[in-house]
Amino acid sequence: MADSVRLDKWLWAARFFKTRQLAKKAIEGGKVHYDGGRAKTSKPVELGALVRVPQGYDVYEVRVTGLSDQRRGAPEARKLYEETAESVDRRAREQKARQLGQQLMQHPQRRPDKKQRREIKHFQRSQGG
Repeated sequence: MADSVRLDKWLWAARFFKTRQLAKKAIEGGKVHYDGGRAKTSKPVELGALVRVPQGYDVYEVRVTGLSDQRRGAPEARKLYEETAESVDRRAREQKARQLGQQLMQHPQRRPDKKQRREIKHFQRSQGG
């Protein structure tokens, strides 16, 4: 464990990003927030700080519980932070919404037949498109 760790190094050690370069780009791009505001890559991480990190579709809001400047296994990396309850709930809700959206946006199993094509054309003409 280290006494003082840079934000980009901590994000890399906590396995939020595969490389420090990706962590650096996310921080500089304003994607990562430290205690409610944007931070620089060299910001020293403190215990108890609140960090907001984007991961694909999800945004993790975590509280720093440990410091490390070395990347270790995933079980050890999870000991460096604790996700807030609001973050867990929000991610679950958003995941469920994405699943529902995917179900609604599925394409039909077959192409429309002649009658259905006529109905589609009639509908498009009536809508002005």
